[in-house]
Amino acid sequence: MGKQFDKARQLDDTYVMHTFARKPVEFVSGAGQWLIDDEGNEYLDFLSGIGVVSVGHCNSRVTEAVTEQANKLLHVSNYFYIEHRGELAERISDMLAHGTSEIWQTFFANSGAEANEGAIKLARLWGAKHLDGAYGIISAEKSFHGRTLATLAATAQDNKQDPFAPLPAGFGRTPLNDVDALAEALDGEIDGTKPCALMLECVQGESGVWPCTLEYLKAAREMTSDRNMLLIVDEVQTGFCRTGSYFAFQSYGVEPDIVAMAKGIADGVPMGAFAAKTELASLMQPGMHGTTFGGGPLACAAADATTKIMCEEGFLDHVNEMGTYLRNRLAELPFVTDVRGRGLMCGISLKKPVANQVVLNALRHGFVLNAPAVDIIRFLPPLIIEKEDIDALVDALPTIYEEVAQ
Repeated sequence: MGKQFDKARQLDDTYVMHTFARKPVEFVSGAGQWLIDDEGNEYLDFLSGIGVVSVGHCNSRVTEAVTEQANKLLHVSNYFYIEHRGELAERISDMLAHGTSEIWQTFFANSGAEANEGAIKLARLWGAKHLDGAYGIISAEKSFHGRTLATLAATAQDNKQDPFAPLPAGFGRTPLNDVDALAEALDGEIDGTKPCALMLECVQGESGVWPCTLEYLKAAREMTSDRNMLLIVDEVQTGFCRTGSYFAFQSYGVEPDIVAMAKGIADGVPMGAFAAKTELASLMQPGMHGTTFGGGPLACAAADATTKIMCEEGFLDHVNEMGTYLRNRLAELPFVTDVRGRGLMCGISLKKPVANQVVLNALRHGFVLNAPAVDIIRFLPPLIIEKEDIDALVDALPTIYEEVAQ
């Protein structure tokens, strides 16, 4: 590493909180599926900023939209109408409705945690009005819904929750893909209250890419409907074409009541959102919920350009084709014990618990990967990835693995 990296690391280590175990590289530019470090080395990106850079680094249409907007207006309060926001919300409604005439209304925020926080608040408004004040939220074990206190309480992972106890009351958990346990949880009590909503990821990302079964998600929809409870789907990581449909719930044939989203919505410009159909959304009245920066001109311009690309003919076909190709190629590797996922959200389990070492060694070979667990590698490439990029990675993985697994 050069002098520029040494200075960047020294400043970062001194003045930035140590909340991430950073890898020893500084990326200074990107193009499409490629990242370039401070010394000019190129890396194929199979992480895309944790599923954020959906249509590629510095996509020309997105950067042009952002540049044009930045030259006109960077910020104005949500007390006023904002250019691009209405068009963007209409497109998201169309993506959620997917061929039906239903209207979904969206609240724009800045992150996935904020999106889930808003979804929880809307669910509690429903419980107050329709379920005698019930405010409990059930989520699945090993889920991840954010790092605010409420979304952390919904994140059913002890290692993430314990340092910040006590957490807000009214959050319970149930094993993923266990229908009987789900029924018991929905009929039980949490901290003296009944549940008002079930909160699920169609594919759990942060714990290792674990999909819901079709039986489980359909049962979740049926059980919540029977009890007049809401089904919240956290599409922060799975949404915006990542799993091969506009939103992952669509590939299951299940319709949720509230959808939280973020990451891939604006190709790297911070934005989150949650949406519900008009009747439910109307429970949010002026003054109940708000944001200073959410849905601002710059983010809306970026998201408008990004989602236009996603809605073009052939985009989803490409995601599904590349996702199938990636999973098939990974299944050829002798040190891989399991391959799972949907679209271009893929996880593999390794024979040996060397995932962190594989990620570091992959950097040396020019690939950006992620290890959500000691024996799991997660792949979240830009959705524009091509077969030759997948071949380059998979052909290199045996050497990368063997160098650290001996």
